[in-house]
Amino acid sequence: MNMAATYGYIRVSSKDQNEQRQLHKMMDRGVEARRIFVDRASGKNFERPQYQLLRKVLNEGDIVYMDALDRMGRNYDEVIAE
Repeated sequence: MNMAATYGYIRVSSKDQNEQRQLHKMMDRGVEARRIFVDRASGKNFERPQYQLLRKVLNEGDIVYMDALDRMGRNYDEVIAE
């Protein structure tokens, strides 16, 4: 039986935004740096490299922390469906 793992997902929408605040929140929650996935991309869709990689490594029961639900994307209905 696999032990549940904890991951973090960070998205900033532009190159001039800084992900450090979100990164510190993840680390404060005990998420290991190697399990934090960061995308610098728009929230218009889910075609983001690190997000897609995160989806591939997740197993049932794993926990993913995000700073806020809007970090997943702009369209609320698509975020809920995802």
